Amino acid sequence: MKDKLSICPRCGSDACYVTPLNEVKNNYFCFGCGFQTNDLMKEGEFDFDTYEEALPELYKDLKSIDAEKRVWYPITINIQDKGTVFANGKTKDNWTWAGVKAIEVNAEEKGKFKIPGTEDHYTHKTDIKSLKNYSQDDFIEALDYIGFYN
Repeated sequence: MKDKLSICPRCGSDACYVTPLNEVKNNYFCFGCGFQTNDLMKEGEFDFDTYEEALPELYKDLKSIDAEKRVWYPITINIQDKGTVFANGKTKDNWTWAGVKAIEVNAEEKGKFKIPGTEDHYTHKTDIKSLKNYSQDDFIEALDYIGFYN
């Protein structure tokens, strides 16, 4: 079983990263459109009500279904020392990709950022002042903004 790049069944981009779950099922993560799914998440075969309980309303509104009946949702990328990329907006007609950078926690703040259940502390925090919005077709640019490719 080997990872590969493929044509995205959702958007047609050639930047869909396919990762095997097992011999017959795959995960799909598209760098072109910024959406993800897998072969288990098929309409009529998966418990989407339970899955969507933890999702923001925007993500539920943006879900789409491909020809194989796989349900696609926007991706959220969170890299502790780099930042976060997420779908940002109020409606499916008015949203963007957003990138927000992470900055180091300074010595005075360290006590505020304890990792639950441990004696350790987070080393980085979200710098909301760095929030930058990108168009719906600029997921890759938002990833670049937070340093995903570095």
